[in-house]
Amino acid sequence: EAYGDTSILYIAVILSLIMNVGSYWWSDKIVLSMVHARRIEQKSDSPELWNIVENLAITAGLPMPKLYIVDDPSPNAFATGRDKEHAAVAVHSGILPLLSKTELEGVLAHELSHVGNRDTLISTIVVVLAGMVSILSNIFLRVRGGRDRGNAVFFIIGIVLAILAPIFATLIQLAISRKREFLADASGALLTRYPEGLASALEKIGGSVTPSTTSQHALSTLYISDPEHQRKSFFAGLFMTHPPIEERIKILREMNIS
Repeated sequence: EAYGDTSILYIAVILSLIMNVGSYWWSDKIVLSMVHARRIEQKSDSPELWNIVENLAITAGLPMPKLYIVDDPSPNAFATGRDKEHAAVAVHSGILPLLSKTELEGVLAHELSHVGNRDTLISTIVVVLAGMVSILSNIFLRVRGGRDRGNAVFFIIGIVLAILAPIFATLIQLAISRKREFLADASGALLTRYPEGLASALEKIGGSVTPSTTSQHALSTLYISDPEHQRKSFFAGLFMTHPPIEERIKILREMNIS
């Protein structure tokens, strides 16, 4: 024990419980605040976006999710929330002028499919937990070692967390199966009855060279396309949370929906 008593252990346990409860109940709010998303409160704020999501939600048998816009020039979107009754869909401002209505429908159908498949709960919780590891590492590293044995212990813990954080992030990426993205693509295509809409949207998103101004590495699992896809080397690509966008497009264009 760093200070000769067990109080630190109790504090750690309480902190762990708070983190787990918080990541379940407020993970969507945490994620949305991290990217400074602003909520679309009423239909008149963005009529086309509202109508598309409302129609898709009715078709999918889902409650109308909360809608958000992130002021970010890169084309992307994500869904979050612990269940379908507390779901939220956010789109980057950069995606709206880039995509046609049918392409935007494909993207939003993909995100609503994540909600219907309960992918958002898993993705959002692991995002928050990954972020917490980085935060704890920074806190412990700020404690300087020296004559005080307790401070030295905390500093060592910080170093260990700093080393393990990238490994932990990679394990999270691998834990979120790429098959969930394929499933959401297929479910979204069935929802719109038009696979080409999503395929064309992914083509434009994948071809974009506009960098994101709000995304963070820990959030990459949430997006329809990895915001850092342009900066991925071949080796790093092996550990991407998303399947290759070319493969997703190919599968969508081979789908036969009658």
